[in-house]
Amino acid sequence: MPPISWKPYPHHGELSSQDRDHLPDRAFAFAKQRKEPLTDAPHVRSALARFDQVQGVSDAERDAAFKNSQAAARHFGIDMAETSWKELGKQAHTKNPVRS
Repeated sequence: MPPISWKPYPHHGELSSQDRDHLPDRAFAFAKQRKEPLTDAPHVRSALARFDQVQGVSDAERDAAFKNSQAAARHFGIDMAETSWKELGKQAHTKNPVRS
């Protein structure tokens, strides 16, 4: 099992490119690639909905990103039905819509 690298990072609302550049790696689902920020509930929902669109990552990196996404979802009170990243696809199965 890959370790969880995600840690809460206080930021709410839209992320400008400058804001995103200043986020620590731990604020992203895909920490090494700095893809899919997990800074608040809307960003977590978006990351889950777009999970299968992230390119250039290995299955091991997807495993780690899924664990990070699960941790962020728990933190922000988002119910996830998925137990594996392989269950995420064109239509995520979470009970919460992408938009809040």
